[in-house]
Amino acid sequence: MLATNFVSALQGALKIPELRARILFVFAMFTVYAIGLHIPVPGVDREQMDKIFQDQQLWGFINMLTGGALRKLTILALGLNPYITASIIMQIFSYADPRLREAMREEAGRRMMQQRTRLLTIAIAIVQAIGFMATFRSAGALDVSGIQAFQVIVAWVAGAMFLLWLGEQITEKGLGNGISLMIFASIVASMPYQIQQTYLLVQEGTVRLYQVLLLLAIFLFTVWGVIFVTMSQRRIPIQHMRRIVGRRQTMGATSYLPIPLNAAGVIPIIFAVSLQLLPVTLLQMIPYDRQNPGFWGHVEAAVNFLMPGGSILGSALYTLLIFGFTYFYVAVVFNTEEIAENLKRQGAFIPGVRPGKPTADYLNDVLSRLTVVGAGFLAFIALLQYWVPDLTGIQTLGIVGGTSLLILVGVAIDFSRQLQAQMAMRQYEDFLK
Repeated sequence: MLATNFVSALQGALKIPELRARILFVFAMFTVYAIGLHIPVPGVDREQMDKIFQDQQLWGFINMLTGGALRKLTILALGLNPYITASIIMQIFSYADPRLREAMREEAGRRMMQQRTRLLTIAIAIVQAIGFMATFRSAGALDVSGIQAFQVIVAWVAGAMFLLWLGEQITEKGLGNGISLMIFASIVASMPYQIQQTYLLVQEGTVRLYQVLLLLAIFLFTVWGVIFVTMSQRRIPIQHMRRIVGRRQTMGATSYLPIPLNAAGVIPIIFAVSLQLLPVTLLQMIPYDRQNPGFWGHVEAAVNFLMPGGSILGSALYTLLIFGFTYFYVAVVFNTEEIAENLKRQGAFIPGVRPGKPTADYLNDVLSRLTVVGAGFLAFIALLQYWVPDLTGIQTLGIVGGTSLLILVGVAIDFSRQLQAQMAMRQYEDFLK
């Protein structure tokens, strides 16, 4: 049903010159992005990079968010990761600080927040670029030094800001949220390489047909589950009181307050991945003998043991981090006391619940129960990308299950809704004419 509505809306949009121009602009920006994915930096050892990504699955997840640019160490190796981190931090601050939340209601406040997010993105990009330089140089995958190393860092930071600019251009001149569509394009861009590697394994006989069919079944089931949970919401009924305006009396209407089942989206997974990847990154930056590690070999073994998918303890730690970040993010974003106060001020109430603090307590109770289910779903999806390769025996296709599929489906649903909204608005304008 969702796919049918999207295809029909897309076909209708292509018939309207303005929407067709916007859609073509989006694909033009995707083409520019695809070209940048194949411009490498100097001094890269491909074999050593392949070994690093085979040993650490978390690197594979970050590589997927960069469209495969990190594995190739191109000028776009940082991807949109610095901006994602910066926007999450600024979003949390904006919700936690009442003054920032109040300023965000004005256009000037939103512009100020965007400018601060860009500056924070530059700072995070510089830190990540230096970290990548130290990590890959110590691992023997990148042979640059001196002024050349500085130039590579500048190229990575410039590439991250260029991607941010592309996303903003899509938002302004294209259709939909440009940053989300760029992340979507990053994941899609990494798929041909994975499919090619899987096809080669099938030709060699390493992977059998029943394994591919099992992988396809898991993929379809996961897509269905992600769509179901993403679109699920708890609708709390809201009753509006009757009002007397002059000599007229307006009847009390009934509406609802929608609370998504997965209110936090993919943000808790990104936080959890970043936190668990931090020890690995720091360890790679330490210059020690990789052939005879000694003490550092035990440290490396302990760090790998605590990685998600590396052990039951690592997976449990990953799950706890996702639950913790989910509750934290939902508590910051959904201010139930403010919602209850706004309902009371508007003369609205939840049937059977008194206005004020009892309404806030009721909303907190509903939100807590929904968050348990949403966090459990996120943890399951996040761990699925480590379980599926062991279950199917196919290690080359990371798109099945996991965070990337959650992002793909979420962005596709949002784009479909915006496309249908644009179509409805055009039809309404034609009706008025």
